[in-house]
Amino acid sequence: MKHNLTKEQRQMMIEEIEQFFLKERDEELSDFAAESILDFFKDSLASHFYNNAVNDAISVLQTQYSSIEEEVRTLENPIRR
Repeated sequence: MKHNLTKEQRQMMIEEIEQFFLKERDEELSDFAAESILDFFKDSLASHFYNNAVNDAISVLQTQYSSIEEEVRTLENPIRR
């Protein structure tokens, strides 16, 4: 899977990584180091989050489909014998 980010998104994420390390670890990161961390997460971990989102979407769709199916079944005509 390809993970394309805009230049602005990428810069914002790099800045957030730098801020996190400064706040949580009292460690200043260079842009290069923060970019390396971003690339690691993007290339190694993003698919896990993406797949969870896909599974969440499937669950929502299944629930909605079930609800729609119930609504449509109320339109059935009774069969007389």
